[in-house]
Amino acid sequence: MTAGSNPGSITVSETNSTSAEASETGATEAQVEPLPDSDDVGFDKTPDEETREFLELDPEKVLRTVTSLKNRILERFPDSGLSRVCGELERVSARSKRRIEWISQPMWALRSLRYLLLAMILAGIAITIVGLRPGALPADVSLIEWIQTLEAGINDVVLISLAVFFVWGLEARLKRKRALQALHELRSIAHVIDMHQLTKDPDRLISGRSDTRSSPKTTLNAFLLRRYLDYCSEMLSLVGKVAALYVQKLEDSTVVATVNEIENLTTGLSEKIWQKIDMLSREK
Repeated sequence: MTAGSNPGSITVSETNSTSAEASETGATEAQVEPLPDSDDVGFDKTPDEETREFLELDPEKVLRTVTSLKNRILERFPDSGLSRVCGELERVSARSKRRIEWISQPMWALRSLRYLLLAMILAGIAITIVGLRPGALPADVSLIEWIQTLEAGINDVVLISLAVFFVWGLEARLKRKRALQALHELRSIAHVIDMHQLTKDPDRLISGRSDTRSSPKTTLNAFLLRRYLDYCSEMLSLVGKVAALYVQKLEDSTVVATVNEIENLTTGLSEKIWQKIDMLSREK
């Protein structure tokens, strides 16, 4: 403050400055919003129908992809062995679709049976306790007879418990057996696909070396050979996708291990095929 200045004017100026700063601060605070919690953004919510299609494979769409690949192979290589193998993959995929629908359905008969057996166990325990309570037996019953009655009741409960244990896991065992049969078919198809590409050697086209009498006949040029190998790779990929459909509906450790084995198998075979495709691509 300078000498002779008006104190009132300084107060008004300071007040205006303070108001301006408060307005700027308020505007800044209004622009900064707190981050939403995980519950607000839906991390813990069940995915809706629009996003579910990106979280699991659709058996119908996988089957359509196999059918489309079979048609492409038929158009490029009519009456070839590879087209027949893809046709078999199409049939296995269609059967897998029906099998997966069967696996996803609960077996109500077995579930009702196991709950009925549980009720029988509880009823047996109750009858045994009521029959052995003081005053329920005649007064002249000896200790040996009382123990025999108790032993008979315990034996009945144990036998029914064993039946419950067997029936309780029967549904999972039946579904596991059905899934493993289908996965065995897919593993066999993967090996058949590998046999079809086994003799497709790009080095014979690149080097131009002479063949022997026992050498496999080469009827494909570089372009057709690339397409043939690419079709084999696509088929192997689809074998793994069809196998993965089973673990979506059946959470069984044996089935999961088998599916992982098939996926590792198809991935390894595809790597060999892409090494051949890479050799052809570098010789363009």
